Amino acid sequence: MQATLNEQEIVRREKLKELQALGIDPYPAPLFEITHTAKQIKEEFTEEKQEQFKHISIAGRIMSVRDMGKANFAVLQDSTGRIQLYIKRDDICPGEDKTLYNTVWKKLLDIGDIIGIKGYVFITKTGETSIHVEQFSILTKSLHPLPIVKEKDGEVFDAISDLEFKYRQRYADLIVNPSVRDTFTKITKMKSAIRAFLNDNGALEVDTPVLQSIPGGAIARPFVTHHNALDIPLYLRIANELYLKRLIVGGFEWVYEFSRNFRNEGMDRTHNPEFTILEFYVAYKDYLWMMDTTERMLEQTAIATNGTTTTIVNDTEINFKAPYKRISIYDAIKEHTGFDISIMDEAGLLDVCKKLRIETDASMGKGKLIDEIFSGKCEAHYIQPTFIIDYPIEMSPLTKKHRSKPGLVERFELIINGKEIANAYSELNDPIDQRERFEEQTKLMERGDEEAMYIDYDFLRALEYGMPPTAGIGIGIERLAMLLTGQVSIQDVLLFPQMKPEHNQGA
Repeated sequence: MQATLNEQEIVRREKLKELQALGIDPYPAPLFEITHTAKQIKEEFTEEKQEQFKHISIAGRIMSVRDMGKANFAVLQDSTGRIQLYIKRDDICPGEDKTLYNTVWKKLLDIGDIIGIKGYVFITKTGETSIHVEQFSILTKSLHPLPIVKEKDGEVFDAISDLEFKYRQRYADLIVNPSVRDTFTKITKMKSAIRAFLNDNGALEVDTPVLQSIPGGAIARPFVTHHNALDIPLYLRIANELYLKRLIVGGFEWVYEFSRNFRNEGMDRTHNPEFTILEFYVAYKDYLWMMDTTERMLEQTAIATNGTTTTIVNDTEINFKAPYKRISIYDAIKEHTGFDISIMDEAGLLDVCKKLRIETDASMGKGKLIDEIFSGKCEAHYIQPTFIIDYPIEMSPLTKKHRSKPGLVERFELIINGKEIANAYSELNDPIDQRERFEEQTKLMERGDEEAMYIDYDFLRALEYGMPPTAGIGIGIERLAMLLTGQVSIQDVLLFPQMKPEHNQGA
């Protein structure tokens, strides 16, 4: 059921009927030949090049109109930016009939309508590159008023700050806030740069299942669904790791995937239940090689996204230039809490948590307790890119044991601006050891840990065929995007973040 229309919506619908009564289709066939964009015209036009811009065709949305009687100035916005239009009555209505100007242009068009323009480019007396309109046609009549945003000289003075509106009506947010479009354009550049780096180095992009019978590859609570034809429960993937490793078993030596993952957990400024992880796995490499490679990839990606290795987040400059600091998790905890937990058992860790006022519960094993200590007391201190390395085995059920440090594994997390951006291992490829680690996870599940990892028997079978020594990494794409675009909330780098349904679906 549609919500009650407001006065402006009623008026726009009446204008729609008037246009139709004049024989004008407000939603014509989609073909409209475009020869130029707003950005192209503003960047390339000079008075010396007038002949090249004598017959141009452009389409976009009306963003403002200044009525000057027999002439109007308007602002047209396309996907590349905004440009001024000059519309003179006698130019678009050369004969006696002035209906197209007096009635259609001045009375029946609204801010937000999409039009096609034909004309020529010139520079006004005030020095602004503009289009002198010779013909216009209505391509789409807008029935819902745009939010009002004041802008002068390219600067927005009252950008939309209502988060409920911004995230629920992202389409309107994109129309009126150029900086939002710029953010998502940068994110596309970022992803393209990552793909280019991986492809240029011989990696193969692949796709793996979203619906999985076992929610494996990470420690997280899954979403559950049901497959009617097979009559079985399925899980939305929490990670693609185990499938990519299967491909390494199968003989590919470097595979990657931009994986849309789903975790049925909390939502905050750095978490969304639906998100993207880049994971890649490389045969015959280890976590030391992966640190070097990650530094190079992120440095190149920052430059491709912003033109520099630096970015500003909350007035703090972050530099992606390699190399990055490396410190063990035990040393990081000792540095920021004063406690050396390297030889502590579960009871000792519980005592440390109590002294540090960290909440615990009976489901937490040794690995979870260490994770709580690090995330609660240490992580926020690492603003510049830092590799936290050499984790205890209890925290890393899919990671190879350290070659020289008993009780540890060859793992790192990349922390930037106080948040984990990437997680990487020298991958565990011993099927017997892997089975035992899975069984330890089962014990945690029996203690009530809803995030404990399931046993994936098919993955164990794959390992028994033999997986070569392998390095693997997962990088949070939205968190990286937040850094490279200077955003402080994950919702600002998701086009459509998850929200509760509206009470009135017709609104």
